[in-house]
Amino acid sequence: MSLNCLIVDDEPNAIKLLELHIQQTTDWHIVGKCYNALEALECLKHHKADVVFLDINMPRLNGMELAGLLPSQVKIVFTTAYSEFAAASYNYQTLDYLLKPITLTRFLAARQKIEASFRQGTAVEKAEEQPDQQDYFFVKSGKTLQRIRLQDLLYFEGEKEYVRVVTSKEEVLVYKRLKDIAEQLGPPFIRVHNSYIVNTSQIERIQDNHIHIADKRIPLSEKFRPDFMALIQQRFL
Repeated sequence: MSLNCLIVDDEPNAIKLLELHIQQTTDWHIVGKCYNALEALECLKHHKADVVFLDINMPRLNGMELAGLLPSQVKIVFTTAYSEFAAASYNYQTLDYLLKPITLTRFLAARQKIEASFRQGTAVEKAEEQPDQQDYFFVKSGKTLQRIRLQDLLYFEGEKEYVRVVTSKEEVLVYKRLKDIAEQLGPPFIRVHNSYIVNTSQIERIQDNHIHIADKRIPLSEKFRPDFMALIQQRFL
């Protein structure tokens, strides 16, 4: 996958290491290497960046402050030696949070998240271009085939060998693995926990690492958070 990325860090050695990881393992294009936030803002006036690798502890304007100035379509990967800012970083369009020194193994894991996010964004755009898509499916519950309308679906909840399909009108228990359902569904459905898939179009709010749909409070796990937040960013104003 070809992406444009910008590196912002006041440590030259940190920039060199990240540049090496990118050049050796991706097809991405580095549009700029900036040593402070003001340089980064100037660079973005002339170059389009899909992803910004952003240090937090920088002079004059720190990484968090710069993140608040970036357009919502620009995604962020924070790169820092400080773990205590991890939770706050997800107030922005953050895909990952890398602790220095960034190992190749950790960078490769971040690359997977980043590329998955952009693939999912493309899938959302294609889905929106096809309003006549099939808007229902059938599930087997006991000896009954139950018709479920996608617009009524709230979430799926895994219960060992079964999945509870919860709509605005009813609940249906089906003999199926949550993993299999996740592989069949695309946006606006996304897995947010080992036990849950949610319909993002039904979300009322996201608060304290929980997703609120109707009267249900669903946990958002760290494992699925980057992909979920990437999808949510598609709807940021």
